[in-house]
Amino acid sequence: MPLSRDDARHIADLARLRFSEEELAQVHGRLGRILDYMDKLNELSTDGIAPTAHLQNQPTPLRDDEVRPPLDLGEILKNAPERQDDTIRVPRVVGGRNKSS
Repeated sequence: MPLSRDDARHIADLARLRFSEEELAQVHGRLGRILDYMDKLNELSTDGIAPTAHLQNQPTPLRDDEVRPPLDLGEILKNAPERQDDTIRVPRVVGGRNKSS
């Protein structure tokens, strides 16, 4: 199924990306080529191939779970760019944004 320009714009909006019309034309073309390639890959038979989550068949190394003393609050806060009482103040990341159509 070919990718429409509106689809490309919608995907960019979902990714919270803004493009000029010229940039959108480039993104539209690139996304279309990527999806065409994925369609080509879907033609391959994967019968008899076990699903994998990792390229290497090795267990994940884990450290022993041991009780340790808590970190010193002063050490934690000394590199914080902004503090409020005994907490690290961070920029707001949740909320609405202006959506231009």
